[in-house]
Amino acid sequence: MHSITNRKSTSYLKSHAAQIAEDLALNDNTFFITQNGEASQVIESVKQFQEKEALIAALKIIALGEKDRLQGQGISVADSRAQLLAACQGQK
Repeated sequence: MHSITNRKSTSYLKSHAAQIAEDLALNDNTFFITQNGEASQVIESVKQFQEKEALIAALKIIALGEKDRLQGQGISVADSRAQLLAACQGQK
């Protein structure tokens, strides 16, 4: 989790947008933008956003797999390994 050290006001964002963009590109810093002293926005680099989205997608897949496992769906580890082995041998 990011610390909230890069807390900037909306007026700072307006007058220093180029500096913020440069800092995002160089340092992957996240900026927390405040309005009337309260956090209202988060600005992050595209790289950070894409990494977070990929992580969320992976966690969703894991959650779906766990749900299936708890419902008794799926296959055993031994059966999974056998399927992988068969698939690998079929590609030769």
